Amino acid sequence: MTPAGRRELASRLPPLRDGDARWIERFLDAQWAEHGLARASLESYRRDLQGLARWLDRDEGLARAALPDLYDYLKWRAQHGYSPRSNSRLLSALRAFYAWMARTGARADDPAALLEPPKLPRPLPKALGERQVEALLAAPDTGTPEGLRDRAMLELMYACGLRVSELVGLPATALNLRQGVLRVTGKGGKERLVPLGEEARHWLERYLAEARPALVGRRVVQHLFVTASGGAPSRQQFWAAVKRHAAAAGIDPARVSPHGLRHSFATHLLNHGADLRALQMLLGHSSLSTTQIYTSVAREHLRQLHAKHHPRG
Repeated sequence: MTPAGRRELASRLPPLRDGDARWIERFLDAQWAEHGLARASLESYRRDLQGLARWLDRDEGLARAALPDLYDYLKWRAQHGYSPRSNSRLLSALRAFYAWMARTGARADDPAALLEPPKLPRPLPKALGERQVEALLAAPDTGTPEGLRDRAMLELMYACGLRVSELVGLPATALNLRQGVLRVTGKGGKERLVPLGEEARHWLERYLAEARPALVGRRVVQHLFVTASGGAPSRQQFWAAVKRHAAAAGIDPARVSPHGLRHSFATHLLNHGADLRALQMLLGHSSLSTTQIYTSVAREHLRQLHAKHHPRG
């Protein structure tokens, strides 16, 4: 189901009742205090719990829901086209919420404990080839402040494997050109140090010396990358810039995304012999199983090379 379809379906549900709203906010406050969850994670929990509460449509329905209620809600979502991945996110919210209620004594049982997660496909990340990356990085017009900024952003994203939210939100203090490292604050507020590489350092030095002063003017700006208005570029603005530069490089924009550069970073490192544990640290993955998906990408790359070049491929 598309986001527009989900919003239209949600608009038909009854409004959220006050009792449920109070339970949700108490839970979110506890998650922030105990686990330091990012704002995006808290908002995702809020949306999922509000959806269940509105579907139940009874006073403090969340607090009183039983296992059959949760099964019926999941069945309703499946009938209305919600994807397994969307239901998997919902299940994470339900498990966290009811585990918290049981732990705090608000409930004697945990109705979500027996819910089985849906099986999710594991699609291979879409990565660009090395020549395509080179063409994309060379596409911005570095004769303009905006073009030089975009070149530095693309080089840094590919050199360090950053998430787009990490890139656009970088403070200027995160960069240490003398030591050649970048301090990145990732999901859950976890910090990691990532080496820059010579090419990224070169373009960052040029950006800081030539483009950033022209964009900032006399304003005091904390962000590393800035727009002409003095603020940090949004994820949407950077997404549009990547699509524009991809088209200029002769690459189908539909095949390119900011996150694709992160996938390309990981895939190319693995293809050139990088250790999986080191890759996990560079990407900021909390679990090695998340990083292991790139081994499938590397095996697929080798299979294609074999099929193309081996006389009996």
